[in-house]
Amino acid sequence: MNKAKKILIVGASRGLGHAMAVEFLTRGWNVIGTVRSQEHTQLHDLSEQYSGRVQVEHLDICDQSQIISLHDRLAGTRLDMLFVNAGTTNRNPDQTIGEVDTDDFVNVMITNALSPMRVVESLEDNVENRGLIGIMSSGQGSITDNTKGMREVYRGSKAALNMYMKCFAARQEQAGKSRALALIAPGWIKTSLGGDDAPYTMEETVPMIVQVLLDKSSRPGLEYLDRFGKIIPW
Repeated sequence: MNKAKKILIVGASRGLGHAMAVEFLTRGWNVIGTVRSQEHTQLHDLSEQYSGRVQVEHLDICDQSQIISLHDRLAGTRLDMLFVNAGTTNRNPDQTIGEVDTDDFVNVMITNALSPMRVVESLEDNVENRGLIGIMSSGQGSITDNTKGMREVYRGSKAALNMYMKCFAARQEQAGKSRALALIAPGWIKTSLGGDDAPYTMEETVPMIVQVLLDKSSRPGLEYLDRFGKIIPW
């Protein structure tokens, strides 16, 4: 009997991360998911529903000491996939880069760009050589496709994330590693971040995202992909 594959989803208490956990479970995977709050979450409900197949870990990815603690707790744990789902925006997304409050800017950059990469670099050795490391990016991180501006702080943070992941991929290549790496742009989805005006639901989008990740697992190197598996220009 084949051993179930295992994914660590960072940010799985609700929204896209939780929906991805559900999708992977239905496909026979085991899930380790992180939650930021000490309160009962939807991920805890999943752990009760799928007894023995869901492991709940606490992590605030903006706290470097908590990333180190998670690394220590997962020592020896082998993963077939690591996926970091993190995202926030500034209090007024319509502000230009010159208008945004400094604290708001720093918070967005730490949450969207710095912290996901800290998680990746901390836990990369847990991922099997034939496994995949992925991060939730955004099509708004594409410099080439930016023809309208808007949401400038968020766009800049995702562009920075893409650059840092590109740097990570270059270092991997120089070290002779050929692991699959992915930046995923899910599209505008009805979530707490996307809002109610978003045209797509999680129910129709998440299975597509999961399939893109599974397909990408067989292709080493970094790709910036949308939910259809199409390449997005940097």
